[in-house]
Amino acid sequence: MNGIEKIDTLLEKLKEDSVEYNRLETRDYSLGEKKNAIRSLMNIRMPRKLSDGLADLQDEYLQEELKSKGIVYLDDIPTIQKQFNSKLSHADKISLWQGDITRLGVGAIVNAANSQMLGCFVPCHRCIDNAIHSAAGMQLREECNHIMERRRLKYGRNYEEPTGTATLTLSYNLPCDYVIHTVGPIVYGRLNEQLCRDLQNCYENVLKCCLEHNIKSVAFCCISTGEFHFPNDKAAEIAVKTVTNFLDKHSDCMERIIFNVFKDSDLSLYEEIVSTAF
Repeated sequence: MNGIEKIDTLLEKLKEDSVEYNRLETRDYSLGEKKNAIRSLMNIRMPRKLSDGLADLQDEYLQEELKSKGIVYLDDIPTIQKQFNSKLSHADKISLWQGDITRLGVGAIVNAANSQMLGCFVPCHRCIDNAIHSAAGMQLREECNHIMERRRLKYGRNYEEPTGTATLTLSYNLPCDYVIHTVGPIVYGRLNEQLCRDLQNCYENVLKCCLEHNIKSVAFCCISTGEFHFPNDKAAEIAVKTVTNFLDKHSDCMERIIFNVFKDSDLSLYEEIVSTAF
């Protein structure tokens, strides 16, 4: 099969897998519309085991998508010491990189999850949770569900993941080795000290998770900004301070900690912070 035929076959398999959408007519869709339909059907699929045929088709498709995007490895990303001549503490261990976090071939990437820990079910939503699950594949939601089922058995059927914890999973079709999921604080009104401590806990517990599992490099997204409404400037300040404080004690255990940003506004905030030593 050529590329278009593989996409058509995957789309048909996903439609067959979904009772609600098995009659969706997609023959006249453009290539872009077919890819969006594939992502949408992946996004809305409830966690359950994939058939071998569907899993193989999905994995082949996602690996082709990754190849077209290109993998960014640790050696491709300069430290802030080299990039900005930064005098920030541990500048030789810290990087600032703007781009798609699902391209990073590092030890782990951090997912800003919600308390259900199953990824985003909104088709093609622009949140980081959706992007990571879409690029990893449907196996990631299945693994997260198994983890949450075990926790519900232990803590009760209404269990939701608390703010600030860190949960490790495999990465599946992502180029990183692992994904670390953390639930950031949601800011409904004014920012307060508790919300700031909660965000700090996210960074600290992810880094502790790296230590426990001998993960030498990790890329943080901008946890709790965007959909969770944490002010971007304060979030960036907390992120950098928490990471430098961690490296004061554990510098020998990490090769690199990357602050991954997507928006130009976040890039400017981090550039200003890492250019100033605390």
